[in-house]
Amino acid sequence: MSILTRFHAGYFRISLSLGLQALLWKVLLQLHSKDAAFQGSGTKPKALYATIVAVLWWFSVVVQVVLSLLYALKCFLCFNTIKAEFMHHVGVNYLFAPWISWLFILESAPFVTPNHICFVVFWWVFAVPVVVLDVKIYGQWFTKGKRFLTAVANPTSQLSVVGNLVGARAAAKMRWQEVALFLFSLGMVHYLVLFVTLYQRVAGGHVLPAMLRPVFFLFFAAPGVASLAWFSISGSFDTASKMLFFLSLFMFASLICRPFMFKKAMERYNVAWWAYSYPITMLALASTRYEEQVKGGVPRAIRLALSILSVLVLITLLIFTAANPKLLLPDHHHDHDNLRRLPITHCPKPTPTPTPTATATALQKDTNVEGT
Repeated sequence: MSILTRFHAGYFRISLSLGLQALLWKVLLQLHSKDAAFQGSGTKPKALYATIVAVLWWFSVVVQVVLSLLYALKCFLCFNTIKAEFMHHVGVNYLFAPWISWLFILESAPFVTPNHICFVVFWWVFAVPVVVLDVKIYGQWFTKGKRFLTAVANPTSQLSVVGNLVGARAAAKMRWQEVALFLFSLGMVHYLVLFVTLYQRVAGGHVLPAMLRPVFFLFFAAPGVASLAWFSISGSFDTASKMLFFLSLFMFASLICRPFMFKKAMERYNVAWWAYSYPITMLALASTRYEEQVKGGVPRAIRLALSILSVLVLITLLIFTAANPKLLLPDHHHDHDNLRRLPITHCPKPTPTPTPTATATALQKDTNVEGT
């Protein structure tokens, strides 16, 4: 029970990062298999890539299954904390993370093709909850006063957009063009509104505490996965995909040029650090498609740099997680029903309304001053 009350949907960032890394290596294997130099180098490089994909995929499946079982137990035994998580302006967005993780694991499976019946069945199982959450959360954004987008918007809100775009990409792989366009349009329209809202709110800086600042990397994750989704829908990395990729690359450069912004978040390890991994991997995956379309030294250098950075970040996070198991599920001394493991927004205290006595005293002072 102690573990379940400290566990929340944000821990699916780990399996999300692992599944996306497996997908990156699967795409790299497919691209290198088309390369004549790679084909002429023998079977050893292919076997190495295939082994890496298989190990990463099985590892991500094991982690995802363990996290899913823990969360299912929590739903049965600690349902009050699930309700509190749903009502939390940050926690509700991470309810998309389990389904996004499963979709990436499904796409990165080394032995299942998009035409296989298992792929189709699992897509329905993992995509339908995303749409259900869309109906609930997007509906709150424009119908409920306390849940208006301007009141609850923060960088983690982009996870809802990512969920739609990942579902659209998987649907396009199965050649379900209408379904893919539906999910893509749903995600992109809300992304544009959300992006403008976050810009006007100075990127939600006054909403998130310092420990959650790694989620600012979602700013370039959303356009990165959008470029991949449109690539799968259109069949080529065309102008629209390139524009989204360039936007993602620009946002990434803007964030890494501000390292002091993440200084407080890096003082002590916590699961929020995993928010560094999967956005970088998404951008690396988009860069591979860009290099495939635009040949040259610069696209290759971008792809190599982002891929190496993605691998290094993942390895670093795995080492820190293994070395700090107690910090992965920190122990707190608060009420379990108050969603203690998620940061609560500390809104500025409202200016107290002056009482009639205080107002009369102030007016009397002003009168005395004027008379003097």
